[in-house]
Amino acid sequence: MPNLPALLSKGRYGARLAETAEDVAAAQALRSLCFATAELDCDAFDAVCSHILVEEAKTGALVCCFRVLVLEGGADVERSYSAQFYGLSSLTDFQGRMAEVGRFCIHPDRTDPDILRIAWGAMTSFVDDNDIRMLFGCSSFAGTETGDYLDTFAMLKHRHLAPKRWLPRVKAPHVFRFAARLRRKPDARKAMLRMPPLLRTYLMMGGWVSDHAVVDRQLNTLHVFTGLEIGAIPPARKRLLRAVAG
Repeated sequence: MPNLPALLSKGRYGARLAETAEDVAAAQALRSLCFATAELDCDAFDAVCSHILVEEAKTGALVCCFRVLVLEGGADVERSYSAQFYGLSSLTDFQGRMAEVGRFCIHPDRTDPDILRIAWGAMTSFVDDNDIRMLFGCSSFAGTETGDYLDTFAMLKHRHLAPKRWLPRVKAPHVFRFAARLRRKPDARKAMLRMPPLLRTYLMMGGWVSDHAVVDRQLNTLHVFTGLEIGAIPPARKRLLRAVAG
């Protein structure tokens, strides 16, 4: 099993690795709440992933969770959840361990920005302890109406597309090819207002996205493939993350 400190405690919150079936069930229940699924949100990937829980220190309430699948290198990328939706053959030559981050969610009644900060602190510890060279996953937008996010997609096109050597291909049956279709100049303010917080953080660290969004009607989301090469994170940003992780 990948390495992660048993507890990262900072102020009101702590992060830990799920250890029991009950821990995983609690994460699945929170995911079901956040994704508004009629049934418990679970799939076959839950059994092969590590689950990270962020809890309120005083009450033990689960406020955030996500799962991580560690791959030894690009040759294993077809084992990932994302490979169901994106053609990832361009990543098969990536050298170094990779980690797919998925099902990231924060309790809808919790708006404290420290929750996301602690989650990233835990992820930083995970990356350092397991020698991860690339993070990737699907970054989700609420709903499936592309018109709600045109400025955000326009900004992704102009500033944050994946390098050609890593660019995912279209695989899902329903996609929005925003890089090909959008000609508008993005309104930066509107774009950032509609940018999902997790994706915003990836981009601040030098992350990149696919040139299209998948329309996932099962989870009522739009999502873009997101990648982050650890070696490309600006040094100042790394220091901030490790300060939280430490």
